[in-house]
Amino acid sequence: MPEGAGAPLIELRDVRRYFHAPGGRVHAVDGVDLTLREGEAVALVGESGSGKTTLARMIVGLLRPSSGTIAYRGIDLRSDRRKALARLRERVSMVFQDPYASLDPQLPIWRSVEEPLVVHRRGSGRERRRKVDELLDGVGLDPVIGRRRPHGLSGGQRQRVALARAMALDPELVVLDEPVSSLDVSVQAQVLNLLRDLRERRRLAYLFVSHDLAVVRHVAERVAVMYLGRLAEHGPTDRLFENPSHPYTIALLSGAMDVGGDDETRIVLAGDPPSPLEPPSGCRFRTRCFRARERCAAVEPRLETFAGRETACHYPGRLAPGETSGGERLLVAAGEK
Repeated sequence: MPEGAGAPLIELRDVRRYFHAPGGRVHAVDGVDLTLREGEAVALVGESGSGKTTLARMIVGLLRPSSGTIAYRGIDLRSDRRKALARLRERVSMVFQDPYASLDPQLPIWRSVEEPLVVHRRGSGRERRRKVDELLDGVGLDPVIGRRRPHGLSGGQRQRVALARAMALDPELVVLDEPVSSLDVSVQAQVLNLLRDLRERRRLAYLFVSHDLAVVRHVAERVAVMYLGRLAEHGPTDRLFENPSHPYTIALLSGAMDVGGDDETRIVLAGDPPSPLEPPSGCRFRTRCFRARERCAAVEPRLETFAGRETACHYPGRLAPGETSGGERLLVAAGEK
């Protein structure tokens, strides 16, 4: 457990979520175990379609798992769903990728920020208005901005408003779905600094859903890598970035860092991930993996401890010199993107 992390807040055990679609059943999330603790920042990374956002929406109660258990402070959300969800939604909030889409264009900003307080019957009208001013000030916005509507704000300002609303009920955990991906680089830095400041002041726990590995490395203490609905690798950020052991993690990080001793090495995986309607047998990554062997098709790998982290691979380990040269499913090219 990372230094400073406290008791478990959210515990997921064998969580699965399927969607019915023409042609079959989509395996969006397919057997995930994960624990989020007090005061800890965890990142969830992976390609589009890996199941990151579906998992995040289940954690905040927007989606129900098809099977498995999600517990908040030891309370199974299935035991008394209405009561448990009401408590969860007071203590766990979410910031969406597109702040403009998550704000009512017809309402002034102060009413959008006030909404959680109204829903949960917190305070009188005057007390709520004072709280809204404090929330806007806490994210670096002049409370006067509360009179405007979303279209009158910049992208960075809208994301700060979304953060203010997420803080309205004094949550313990904030789930952030690509919180800076739509912002300019300079604004990204401002928002990330704000998130760091809010976490220190409020001892918040964060779950970052992101594809931006540079951001993840600087904001998260622990990283969970998803591929086609399952966790491929999971462990402390520094250890995972400096010495990835799952072939998918190695490929994912190769564009952001040196994993093979050559600063110009980039691993480009052939093709797209398989369809979640018909995931491969055994290891789901085997159809794109440069280490795939017969066992990978026959036996599904489980998360097991390897070099101080958990890896779901029959043949884990760092990239060996020359390992990828000549690979049929892998391209290693100097400077190629």
